[in-house]
Amino acid sequence: MSGARVVVAGGVRADHALLASVAQGEFDRLGVDGTVAVVDSAAAVRAHLAAGVPTVVLPGRHPEIRALMPHAPAAVWYDIEVTGPAAVAAGAVHLYGRGVWGLVWAIRHAVLRRRRPATRIAYGPGAERYGELRLPPAAERPCPVAVLLHGGFWRSVWAADLMDALAIDLAARGFASWNLEYRRPDRHGWAATVSDVAAGLAALSDVDGGLDLGRTVVLGHSAGGQLALRVAADHGRVVLAVPLAGVLDLAGGDGRGIGTGAVTAALGGPRYEVPEIYAAADPLARVPIGVPQLVVIGADDDLDLIDFNRRYVAAARAAGDDVRYIEEPGDHFAVIDPAAPLWHTTAEAIENYVTVNKGGSRTAAE
Repeated sequence: MSGARVVVAGGVRADHALLASVAQGEFDRLGVDGTVAVVDSAAAVRAHLAAGVPTVVLPGRHPEIRALMPHAPAAVWYDIEVTGPAAVAAGAVHLYGRGVWGLVWAIRHAVLRRRRPATRIAYGPGAERYGELRLPPAAERPCPVAVLLHGGFWRSVWAADLMDALAIDLAARGFASWNLEYRRPDRHGWAATVSDVAAGLAALSDVDGGLDLGRTVVLGHSAGGQLALRVAADHGRVVLAVPLAGVLDLAGGDGRGIGTGAVTAALGGPRYEVPEIYAAADPLARVPIGVPQLVVIGADDDLDLIDFNRRYVAAARAAGDDVRYIEEPGDHFAVIDPAAPLWHTTAEAIENYVTVNKGGSRTAAE
């Protein structure tokens, strides 16, 4: 892939030189020749989109440029501000609310989805109930399955694109990667999130792709780590649960106000007001979950998350769960970065587990 573009509407309320610097850093990381253009007309945006390379458009509040969003099937549209979801053309993507740093993720998504396309499969009605399937070469089938659950403190500004790079890496390692999107509780309530993750996992039974569902691993990053352990505990359709920098003590997260009150907001109140929801959702309250686990966190991550992970592992082992713990150098995102040594250690452990347990695992129906 030779190029990528970022097109910024002139009225976007951010320093354009800063945006260009952030974009260039990501172009370099991805190994693509990229350009950044500042434009003031819809005609200029259309010209850039016609180039046929991965393109991110920051439309700002420009009405004519925003009017293109439902008609440009190849673009990744990115709003720096929290706009809420916007209608876009089939094949296009709208990301929003992540600030200047979010441009990194928008560029990454634009390039990676072109570099290694996925098949999007709906598992329910609406724009947020789907999985993106990437398969290894046919010669490697039937293949184990890696279900990916993104994080983002259960907030809608963060989406399944966070796991693109990991999904591609796992497919290259011989897994069918199933990158799951789900409704987040800030817009739909906690019950919708829980039911979507369960439905997305169950939907694999209807996927025709040479999948070995008896070797299904579920990986969740950050808030997704909690969801990974929850779905494993509730449904038992997985042979290994892998929380990556997971939020594994929800009562503690509520009490400490992590993520500016993210736990409290997601679950619909503090632990003393909705204790039954915490009892069902909190990984620390659910041990033993009866599924082997690989718990991973970077030694440079948030200290509260490290504390939660260490205490969760101790409690799960004391309760009789089979748990391996990896804590090595790396920040919160090293666990989902294919270039990070921490991910290499994690991936090797997952591959070894699946290889050793080939043929002796539970089926999805069990």
